[in-house]
Amino acid sequence: MPESIFFLPKGPFNLNELLPGFTNKKNSISISDIKTLEMANKNDISFFNSLDYKMFAKKTKAAVCITTNNLQQYLPNNCIKILVKNVLFTTAKVSKKFYPYAEIDFPDKSLKEASKLSPKYSFVTFGKNSFIGKDVKIGSKTVVGYNTVIEHGVQIGKKCLIGSNVTIRNSIIGDDVVIQDGCKVGIKGFGFIPTKNKNFRFPHIGRVILKSNVELGSNCTIDRGSIGDTVIGENTFLDNQVHVAHNVRLGKNCMIAGQVGFAGSSTIGDNVSIGGQAGVSGHLKIGNNVRIGGGSGVIKDIPDNTTVMGYPAVPLKEFLKGKK
Repeated sequence: MPESIFFLPKGPFNLNELLPGFTNKKNSISISDIKTLEMANKNDISFFNSLDYKMFAKKTKAAVCITTNNLQQYLPNNCIKILVKNVLFTTAKVSKKFYPYAEIDFPDKSLKEASKLSPKYSFVTFGKNSFIGKDVKIGSKTVVGYNTVIEHGVQIGKKCLIGSNVTIRNSIIGDDVVIQDGCKVGIKGFGFIPTKNKNFRFPHIGRVILKSNVELGSNCTIDRGSIGDTVIGENTFLDNQVHVAHNVRLGKNCMIAGQVGFAGSSTIGDNVSIGGQAGVSGHLKIGNNVRIGGGSGVIKDIPDNTTVMGYPAVPLKEFLKGKK
């Protein structure tokens, strides 16, 4: 994950502090942060739990990686491997040490009513009862509606339209973005590790990145990333009541109809169209120029230039044959 102003890590921690019982004096090194395989540097710890991320694993610069015995072979020789049975559970515990307060969203104490803000927002139009946090940046000719909350560190570009009753936190927003009434952007996602007696909450320290000319319909929820970011590409439009879970990446020029849901960590290509009430399972790869019919349930990867329909979603010709 790129350096974040929203969640500053505690530490650095000695590796033995982070993973007692898994390490020894020989690899007792100082660790500054937890990051994804592709973003980690020589002072960071990362995690590797699926062959889907094999290419990132081979090139990672992480000093330490939490993984399994079967996957360790794909990591560089100079990377310290922490071998566990449940990678995500161990990762969640390490993440919580760096970010102990990230699992629950609290009201932003830095908020100030927009009418009492400094002249730096003189080219922004605010509705009544809008509240703005510390170090928020908003571009000129942007309009913010009534009863909207924009929390600390958020960046919003030029000529954006932010509706009423909107909450934005932990987000970087481009130019010409439209966010309709009731949207929640940058909220903690549905992330936890099931255990026998009590579910262990996974801290979400990522961001939401909305590229330029994105539109969110009313009452959309865009969860911030867990350790990486949730990203919506340029010129992608979402209809009302769409849910985008943590770490999802939507490409450019996508059109998503109402009540579509994306489970965590799925990647959607460019120029994708999805009909209403469709669902996309987690950790999938949906190619470019894909069309998904309304009410479909996508449970496996879809290659480029494919049209699918049904539950489970199948190529359109197969779906039509089954209807005869």
